[in-house]
Amino acid sequence: MRDFTFPFSEPKRRLLEAAETLFADRGFDAVSVRDITKEAGANVAAVNYHFGGRDGLIGLVVLRYVTPVNEERIARLDAAERNHAGKVVPLEELIGCYAEPLVSAVRRSELSERLFYKLIGRIFSLQGEVPAEMENQMKQVAERFLRALGRSLPEVAADELIWRFHFLIGAMLHMLTHQEVLSRVTNGASGQPAMEATLSRFVRFAASGLREGGVPAHNGSAAPSPQAIFDF
Repeated sequence: MRDFTFPFSEPKRRLLEAAETLFADRGFDAVSVRDITKEAGANVAAVNYHFGGRDGLIGLVVLRYVTPVNEERIARLDAAERNHAGKVVPLEELIGCYAEPLVSAVRRSELSERLFYKLIGRIFSLQGEVPAEMENQMKQVAERFLRALGRSLPEVAADELIWRFHFLIGAMLHMLTHQEVLSRVTNGASGQPAMEATLSRFVRFAASGLREGGVPAHNGSAAPSPQAIFDF
């Protein structure tokens, strides 16, 4: 697993930490270079000097958080497939392999748990231009998990499974970024569960969504292969 926490110069570290905090709290589009440099106590030109511009700064933030999560997802999936010795990996275990690395990542992060989950949710829901490395990672992860899910749910057509996986990811991102809103709109009735408990709920919910209402695989012709084109 590559380390994106390597030491930076003090000015660069302050800019990076300020950007991560602001992006987590407000979102990428709402934060300007001036906001970042003001928070870091630096001049506006510092972002260009250290990162080549705002896009370079965003790219580094994204890769620092995305790469360890995706690498752990693949490592967990590899281990699960080895442990089951060629047999089908249970559906709930597959979902856990995809979702649980987020909990591992927060323990490595310098951000608070609240800000970490907001930032990771915003990163994985980025629209439009994302770093090419992130896009390639997400394609590789999606391909691996779709193959594994297809073995666990052979009765579901491949194109239908792609959409269910897409919905699963959307639900996970919503879970990460809107827990505070949920608490407010329910007047606290949702409680304040630890992320491990919330993930356990999510795994049960996602397994039901993937499993229920099965769309049969296409008869008379080969089912379409899972596509390697994803915008998430």
